[in-house]
Amino acid sequence: MRVEYINPFITATTNVFETMVNCKLTRGEIRVLSDESPCHPISGIIGLSGKAVGTVVLSLSKELALKAASALLMTEVTEINDDVVDAVGELANMVAGGAKAKLDEYELSISLPSVITGAGHEVRFPSKVTPICVPFESEWGSLTIEVGLEEVAQPVGA
Repeated sequence: MRVEYINPFITATTNVFETMVNCKLTRGEIRVLSDESPCHPISGIIGLSGKAVGTVVLSLSKELALKAASALLMTEVTEINDDVVDAVGELANMVAGGAKAKLDEYELSISLPSVITGAGHEVRFPSKVTPICVPFESEWGSLTIEVGLEEVAQPVGA
């Protein structure tokens, strides 16, 4: 996976959290994802297709998921429930949408978000993709964004 693919997702993640839930994120070091288990117990997953295909995973700590959902819903949420799942799905959707706008050349389509909860859940990326993981910290907790995106070979003359 080309590193240029990741910058729009980093920018979109920090923008979404700062503008939508008033949460400042501090980025950690980008690394190659070596395990298919996200770092945190709740993950919003978006599929991408077009001239590139892949997956984006927004994986949140329980604390961050609860605080972000509370901010979006404007009411305190204290346990992972359907509202939190919906909020995490919406955050993942906003991140993917923000990044998509900066990757116009790939004419990407975004799937509806799926959310998986529970420690140790696995997310499968396309087989030929080496996903990149970007960790973030905030006063509310931590999150990672994991991106696996690969250009699709275009037929000659297309």
